[in-house]
Amino acid sequence: MDTPPLRVGLFGIGLEAYWPQFAGLKARLEGYVARVATRLARPGVEIVNLGLVDNPDRAQAAGREFRRQDVDLIFLYVTTYALSSTVLPVVQRARVPVIVLNLAPTAAIDYRAFNRLGDRTKMTGEWLAHCSACPVPEIANVFKRAGIPFHEVTGVLEKDPACWREIDAWVEAARVAAGMAGNRLGLLGHTYGGMLDIDTDATLQSVTFGTHLEYVEVDELTALRRSAAPAEIARREAEFHEVFAVDADCTRKDLFEAARTSVALDRLVSDHRLGSLAYYYQGTGVAENEATLASIILGTSLLTARGVPVAGEYEVKNAQAMKIMDLFGAGGSFTEYYAMDFKADVVLMGHDGPGHIVIAQGKTRVRPLKVYHGKVGRGVSVEMSVKHGPVTLLSVIEAGGGKLALLCAEAESVPGPILEIGNTNSRYRFPCGAREFVHRWNSHGPAHHCAVGVGHLADKIEKLGALLNLETIKVC
Repeated sequence: MDTPPLRVGLFGIGLEAYWPQFAGLKARLEGYVARVATRLARPGVEIVNLGLVDNPDRAQAAGREFRRQDVDLIFLYVTTYALSSTVLPVVQRARVPVIVLNLAPTAAIDYRAFNRLGDRTKMTGEWLAHCSACPVPEIANVFKRAGIPFHEVTGVLEKDPACWREIDAWVEAARVAAGMAGNRLGLLGHTYGGMLDIDTDATLQSVTFGTHLEYVEVDELTALRRSAAPAEIARREAEFHEVFAVDADCTRKDLFEAARTSVALDRLVSDHRLGSLAYYYQGTGVAENEATLASIILGTSLLTARGVPVAGEYEVKNAQAMKIMDLFGAGGSFTEYYAMDFKADVVLMGHDGPGHIVIAQGKTRVRPLKVYHGKVGRGVSVEMSVKHGPVTLLSVIEAGGGKLALLCAEAESVPGPILEIGNTNSRYRFPCGAREFVHRWNSHGPAHHCAVGVGHLADKIEKLGALLNLETIKVC
């Protein structure tokens, strides 16, 4: 799927009455806004910079322009004092999340140079070029009274890495929110019977994230598999040997069947323009459908690695969590508790089925299995651990009251023995300890699946939750 660029609105504010009073002030403030626009620009992001808005008429026009340009997020740069009546129409009409930038041009006024200016008009103009903090309470007051959610970043325009990391995180969170809204999640088959925790309201998923849910048939995948060209299958088999570490005892037949299904999966994803997939199906009594589902793991692992995360057991909520992690560039592999190691104070986590091979520690192994535990069939499966280093767990949970929430935890993927059973599994160490992590995580009633990605991302996930009006819970 082609992802449209994130459209970020930017405007600064000022007071029109100042311009004839203080020579050069307006141009100076416009320069500040231009510097912010330059810092915000990056691949995949379009900046809609409307410059300084300094009176109510311009505010109305700016709001209309932001709507016409279909911006996803607005940065309001408070360059100097401005009336709240200049701000409100812009944000009310645009109706997208707003981030208030309270950025001083320098870390401190040069008081000695300032007081030597002598001319009090020049001195006042210089002060106004530094008083970005002045109208922020007024703006916050009006936003609160208008029921407009807003978020504030306070810092310095230049040489303030912490401030700009926060701004960058807002841009990244907005990009992920837009990616979720533009995503098409394929639903193939049905839920695993009896897993009551994974059932979810499909409409709620669409309402919350904007995701389109596309129902696709196993029979269609089987038909595509039947029509896969021999040359395509051969190329896919060769790709398996390049991408994976294939165990010598994997049979040629199992690899052929997996390649055949992988080719069909690619076609299914392309035909339906899917950006993620949740699947489960027994296929009992229909041999072709059973063969399709038994040979799906390598193909779904390749899809996951290419930015189309695939969740087994028809876990829609976790397909959403995996997509969020993927959009953040962190991977997003399907996982659940496997065991607890109290001696090493780690939790073993993994899952059968597809793994995110891009975030694997070394090459992902392909192993033959005589039985898929709890599922139909036999064949080849993947075994991998997530790269050693910082990781984040994410679960989309049912929060009650007809709302979803985001549950996350930061941890470390650490070396050590794993269960060599042809599944993904890793060892995770949590700053609060394994026992306390399990207590905290379980207390929020998540489904038994979650997504794991590389890096510590809780701050970005919290910002995504804020943009989507979702509670975000960080357990450690």
